[in-house]
Amino acid sequence: MKICFAASSGGHFQQLMRLSPLMDKYDGFIVTEEAGNTGDESRKTYYLKQVNRKEKDFIFKLIKNRKESKEILIREKPDAVICTGVLAMIPLMLIAKRRGILVIYIESFAKVNTPTLTGKLMYHFADYFFVQWESMKTVFPKAIYKGLIVKRSKA
Repeated sequence: MKICFAASSGGHFQQLMRLSPLMDKYDGFIVTEEAGNTGDESRKTYYLKQVNRKEKDFIFKLIKNRKESKEILIREKPDAVICTGVLAMIPLMLIAKRRGILVIYIESFAKVNTPTLTGKLMYHFADYFFVQWESMKTVFPKAIYKGLIVKRSKA
């Protein structure tokens, strides 16, 4: 099984890296934003444009990310995409879904009572939608709750 691990920079990327035991277990690659120090030199990594919905050109960046995402998915042919968010990764997840690739979305651990905008969208498209707080089941009733993402040792 080949897995695309995707997240924007910052805390979303840090959450994604807590899944490194899965990254070690399966063939895969990372997709993240061009944001300086977010990469992981030990793993194949692709970079998309960083997107901020408050910037005037965010739509154009999303369009560019759509093109790049499609090329990445065609080149790598993953069986699944696991994503911890957010905006820059939406085109990747939607293209993956349209191409029949399993989409797994994990809502941010920082969201205890309210959803992210990306979470609101991906709740309707993801094959599996996880929340990290039980209280988020009131927001996303069909979500799967398994607790916080905790990096487990290999031992």
